[in-house]
Amino acid sequence: MVLATRTRTGRTPRTDGRPPARRPPARPPSVARLFWRSTLGKKTVMAASGLIMLAYLMAHVMGNLKVFFGPEEFNAYGHWLREMGAPVLHREWGLWLVRILLLSAVVAHAVSAYQLSRRDIRARPIAYVHKRPRASYATRTMRWGGVILGLFIVWHLLDLTTLTVNENAQPGHPYENVVATFSTWYGNVIYITAMLALGLHIRHGLFSAAQTLGVGSAARDRALKTVANLLALALTAGFIAVPVAVLTGVVS
Repeated sequence: MVLATRTRTGRTPRTDGRPPARRPPARPPSVARLFWRSTLGKKTVMAASGLIMLAYLMAHVMGNLKVFFGPEEFNAYGHWLREMGAPVLHREWGLWLVRILLLSAVVAHAVSAYQLSRRDIRARPIAYVHKRPRASYATRTMRWGGVILGLFIVWHLLDLTTLTVNENAQPGHPYENVVATFSTWYGNVIYITAMLALGLHIRHGLFSAAQTLGVGSAARDRALKTVANLLALALTAGFIAVPVAVLTGVVS
């Protein structure tokens, strides 16, 4: 009996005289995969998804401020969200399209941020002895701010979308549900803390996104920082104005 032996390439030689079969060459990774694997690709995804979320926040805060015009207008706004896109789209289809886009942006932003963070840690396993003096508070707290905002999104959905944790919720009455949320001490603490974290996140993230997407330059950096600071301040103030209005009785 003849025992087959393996060659240096790991293939077992054929006994019929024909050359050994060759494996097809491995397919090279796609351009999209190569882009995602690169640091620049992950930063670009994080910047683009961040801008999508920023556009949503700008629209969201304007909708929230309708609470100052009374329950009729605010509840009508809540009703319009469910009819958005009608009659072309069925009821709530437009709202669900926005939700899917926003969820995709949140997941892409979180995954790219986490992977960039892990890559940075692997490249620098030993922490700096002295922290860089130019690093701002917002820069040092971007990661924790992201965690806080992620947890807040879950709370916010349970509070004002599914009404699971809203003690005095009235389905179909957004105005009354907002007032119920901010009539509790913990509702205000959670919301205001998250909005402060959001302001710091936008302040640093918008400027970083501009640099990643090639908008920034030595001549425009000061203007970009000013825009980032003003936009972060405006959004933070706009969101916090609602719980403060409920606390002070302006909205009731």
